[in-house]
Amino acid sequence: MEYKNLALETLKKLLSDEIKSRASTNLIQSKSLMEMLENSIKKYQNKIISAAEVIEELIELANSIKNKDKKDEDSGLTKEELAFYYAVAENKSAKEVLGNDILRELAVYLSEVVKNNATIDWTIKESVRAKLKVMVKRALRKFGYPPDLQKLATDTVLKQAELLANHWTKEET
Repeated sequence: MEYKNLALETLKKLLSDEIKSRASTNLIQSKSLMEMLENSIKKYQNKIISAAEVIEELIELANSIKNKDKKDEDSGLTKEELAFYYAVAENKSAKEVLGNDILRELAVYLSEVVKNNATIDWTIKESVRAKLKVMVKRALRKFGYPPDLQKLATDTVLKQAELLANHWTKEET
């Protein structure tokens, strides 16, 4: 029994650390993976599944992360472009309406817009932030993003942009 608990804690820590490392660059992916991890742990804590079953679920989650990484590598998108892709593709109806190719193009475009307009202090200066928000809204309209989903997508893209700007700033220091 103690061996299973040790294995469980080790797996949980490894997965948690891996997910946290992604949180600095990919808001949506890290949130989704963390929810999956927490759900498995909650089922175990609530005695819905056994230690062996939760270990099996965590191994499946680790394999899912590995497969997702391989798929992301094969996409031809950079880490930043992937982060924006996940941000705009989070909404299933937008994905159905626009399809993967247009969402990929939108992600590449948003990545460029953010790189070219996110100054070091853009998260502090409201005027720069407002300009970037307008640019994101225009990009969403330009690519035909569903109007009823644009506000949520704009907010998500701006949060993602802020994460990446913070990540870029840390890399420069």
